[in-house]
Amino acid sequence: MGSLDGLKILDFSTLLPGPYASLMLADMGAEVLKISSPGRYDLAMHHGPIVEGTDMSACQAWLNRNKKTMFLNLKTEEAKAIVKELVKEYDIVLEQFRPGVMDRLGLGYEDLKAVNPGVIYCALTGYGQTGPLKDAAGHDINYISRSGIISHAGRKDSGPSLMNFQIADIAVGSMNSVIGILAAVNYRHNTGRGQFVDIAMLDGCIPFNSLDGAGFLVDGRQPQREGEMLNGGCMYDYYETRDGGYMSVGSLEPKFWSQFCTAIGREDLIEGTVWPENSEEVKRQIRGIFRTRTRDEWTEIFSHYDACVQPVMDLKEALLEDGQIKAREMVVDVPVPLKEGITVRQMGTAVKLSECPCEYRFAGYPLGYHTREIIDKLGLDYASLEQKGVFA
Repeated sequence: MGSLDGLKILDFSTLLPGPYASLMLADMGAEVLKISSPGRYDLAMHHGPIVEGTDMSACQAWLNRNKKTMFLNLKTEEAKAIVKELVKEYDIVLEQFRPGVMDRLGLGYEDLKAVNPGVIYCALTGYGQTGPLKDAAGHDINYISRSGIISHAGRKDSGPSLMNFQIADIAVGSMNSVIGILAAVNYRHNTGRGQFVDIAMLDGCIPFNSLDGAGFLVDGRQPQREGEMLNGGCMYDYYETRDGGYMSVGSLEPKFWSQFCTAIGREDLIEGTVWPENSEEVKRQIRGIFRTRTRDEWTEIFSHYDACVQPVMDLKEALLEDGQIKAREMVVDVPVPLKEGITVRQMGTAVKLSECPCEYRFAGYPLGYHTREIIDKLGLDYASLEQKGVFA
């Protein structure tokens, strides 16, 4: 029995934030029905490569894991009626349209609340349901930029640097949607009342300013690139090795800094701490030291010291070879539905529950696969609805 058995979710989201949120919920036992339209291009779902032996992309097989999937053209009256029928059972809704889109379709929170007063309706957007930017389009790069985070990230001589992972999408949008939904579920359990959950990716980036943000709100000092403890101002940084690899040095506390200095043969640097007065000169010296050995040689050396120093790994090393990630079962083989004997390797869910661990029952089905099953279960005439373009 999964931890979230009994929760039923209608998922109208696209791209990455919403689908990853519902993926986590599905892995923990929730029943998720993904609603999509064959005529609407989804960058994430169509992002290659194709899983061997199937017609599905790797991301589709991953993001739709443990979910049912259905086609509906929400612009038809029949589709709207189907959604309202479904929400009597699937009483948690997740959508990722701009504010007001679902309202104009007649499927907003108030519309569905009239059908099921206990409905929990989570709207995930870039800028939220209020404010001057609420209708603006955006992507991950925009949210982290407006939050202030990037103003003091990167290097002095080159400015902000791009990252190939989605901070606002996953660390904010997905995670806060899961938290918001489960908080609303608990509230409903205690009171019997559903509610509207407003998740904005920009909002969630604000606390990511963390130490610098807290300090700025007290003294008004703007943090500078390579001028703070965690952005290159001290020895906390990446260092290139002789073979072009990199080591990450996180030796902030005195005990770790002492171990670090001992490992590199520079005990004379211990007293100066990880943030000495002549930090630029000390960093220049440390960079030179790291260039005397390969990344693997430094990895072996630091394996004998408790110094918070680790190698920068590529995906092959991290996802396929690293013993720690294997031990944590963060890469799993998942059966491909409709393809007997075929599995696909995927990233697992990071929540570890002792009594009801996550299950990876099946990878994503082809988009729209369960449409007929759901329509038949509702007792509706599939052929007639198909002729009216309800599934187009």
